[in-house]
Amino acid sequence: MIQGIGIDIVDLDIMQKAIAKSERFIIRILTSKEKAYFDDLNDRRKVEYAAGRFAVKEAFAKALGTGLKNLDLQDIETLTNDLGAPYVNKAPFKGKVWVSISHTEKVVIAQIVLENI
Repeated sequence: MIQGIGIDIVDLDIMQKAIAKSERFIIRILTSKEKAYFDDLNDRRKVEYAAGRFAVKEAFAKALGTGLKNLDLQDIETLTNDLGAPYVNKAPFKGKVWVSISHTEKVVIAQIVLENI
């Protein structure tokens, strides 16, 4: 049974400015495993990747119905499988977490579905 659905969209220009403004921003939003992957990307992919992971965390909070004020961004971790698909590796939810991330040249969008099993 579906417990919640969340969606979020992030502007890539705003994300690029946030990354350029403060190195601490990335440390705050990415887990150590996410950051390790981020560090190996080129500049443009870094922006897309960070925006995607941030959008997932926002979408997760919406699906859970709590908002980010009650969640630590480090509690939600999205990794990439061998085929390049994202999956939520860690989250404060006991059921199945479905995730989808997509982007254009200007925005990244993420959707989360929380399923009780």
